[in-house]
Amino acid sequence: MECVFRFSGWLVVGLALVVAAPAAANPYSELQAREIKALSAQETEDLLEGRGMGMALPAELHDYPGPMHVLEVADSLELTPEQRRETERLFVAMREQARDIGRRIVERERELDARFAEGGISSATIESLTVEIGELRGRLRHVHLSYHLEMDALLDAEQKARYREARGYQGESGGSPGAHSGGGHHNHHGHHPGHEGHHH
Repeated sequence: MECVFRFSGWLVVGLALVVAAPAAANPYSELQAREIKALSAQETEDLLEGRGMGMALPAELHDYPGPMHVLEVADSLELTPEQRRETERLFVAMREQARDIGRRIVERERELDARFAEGGISSATIESLTVEIGELRGRLRHVHLSYHLEMDALLDAEQKARYREARGYQGESGGSPGAHSGGGHHNHHGHHPGHEGHHH
């Protein structure tokens, strides 16, 4: 009889856990309070402030420094006054372009969210908004990556080595042969990143 009661007790506990599991295992339940469901508050802030959000990692980790990080370690690199001015100009231009695109991404995500909240959204509307959001995100990443390219052309080999050391990177340069010869990394089409073909 004792074994029967013990089995019954474990059965009740097991059933309770099974019933409670779906709610506990659903990570989306905590996201209902978001203003824009697809974006966290931090992601929204990062987009509006033009932050990198890891978008330029292929450049950064292959030894193409970014303007912001160069300014952070400027003293270690012993930048010339001209280099510092140009780096500051690049950073300001990059941030302005990133903020503009980031604002538009947030606006489109907010519109998509509102359409679902209202109900009756069509597949065509979903396609229009999501394709535009995807294109904007692609442009944003292009902006961040391209300014690493611009920054790379301003530094000499010694400064790039100091940058790696200051940033805590290990090993030899990860760039492709000839990629850091200086002066060859400017935008090949003669215009600044982020200004081509805007489709509104």
